[in-house]
Amino acid sequence: MTAELLEDPIPAPQGRLLVVDDEESVRRVVAELLEAEGYSTESAASAHEALDILRTQPFDLVLTDIKMNGRDGLWLLEQLRRNHPDVSVVLMTGFGQVDTAVRALKHGAEDYLTKPIRIHELSASIERALQSRRLRIEHRAYQQGLETAVREKTRQLKAAYVEVNRSYDLTLEALVTALDARECETGLHSQRVVRLTTAIAERMGVSREDQRMMARGALLHDIGKIGVPDRVLLKPGKLDEEEWVEMRRHPEIGARILSGIPFLKPALEIVLTHQEKWDGTGYPTGLAGREIPLGSRIFAVADAVDAICSDRPYRRGRPFSWAREEIERCGGTQFDPDVVKAFLTITEEEYLRYRREHWRDGLGD
Repeated sequence: MTAELLEDPIPAPQGRLLVVDDEESVRRVVAELLEAEGYSTESAASAHEALDILRTQPFDLVLTDIKMNGRDGLWLLEQLRRNHPDVSVVLMTGFGQVDTAVRALKHGAEDYLTKPIRIHELSASIERALQSRRLRIEHRAYQQGLETAVREKTRQLKAAYVEVNRSYDLTLEALVTALDARECETGLHSQRVVRLTTAIAERMGVSREDQRMMARGALLHDIGKIGVPDRVLLKPGKLDEEEWVEMRRHPEIGARILSGIPFLKPALEIVLTHQEKWDGTGYPTGLAGREIPLGSRIFAVADAVDAICSDRPYRRGRPFSWAREEIERCGGTQFDPDVVKAFLTITEEEYLRYRREHWRDGLGD
């Protein structure tokens, strides 16, 4: 066996330590004791010199005297906690300064040692402080990793939520397109009404989530007409009283259809009450004023505007200016005056743009 194999390996440094004391003899003795324990050390004669060294070199721990010429160890502790939070601090103090050292522990020092320094106490204190530092850094890394994972999961959940909502809306859109086709609607009436409903709602300060629920309710407002016989729904002339009774059932039919679909329950109230009027002369229950849900009051204006401005088999669509005058005239009777006021802020240019846009435009995902 060679001599090289018989030699004990040199202990690797266990950490980089900075010893701060204005007495050169203390610095030298403490540094020698620490290096004998396997640590790598540097020394500083003042708090300011210590900070200068820390700006250019990394350290795991600072061992500093409390009472020094110039800035003391407590001031240095404050600077370290503010600018070098990962550096552990152990204080050295005389017997008369123990109370001060204890107070310093409350401000971030790991430990304190009383002079004269005993080697076993010094070694144990340094090891505890470094272990505390390692745990602190590991905990922070764990927290950061956890926060990153939470952010990523949140992003994934948001993306999934958007995709689910998009799937819901595409399904509703297909259903309503089929319904419009059954009524021989070629102008996507339901989608146009939705876009104007959300535009008015936005002007009234309705939240984005409530706008989305209103949009779905407005889109599905006539879903109950599925239950109206073709002889009534598609009749080219005026309906007689018996046929009107059947037609007026469509809000309740629609509400029953949607009542078993949890995600559409918030939209159900528009389906049920979209034919109610501000003065109480609507149907199916004759609600009046603010008894009518806000979404239905907004929808009523949007629906009337689209009916006025769109072509019908028996007449051409009228200008937007005509629709504005009619809506304003009926404020307080057929329509909620506040909704009318919000609608009147929409210019003709904006209205024409809304007619061209997709019903989900403006809602975001």
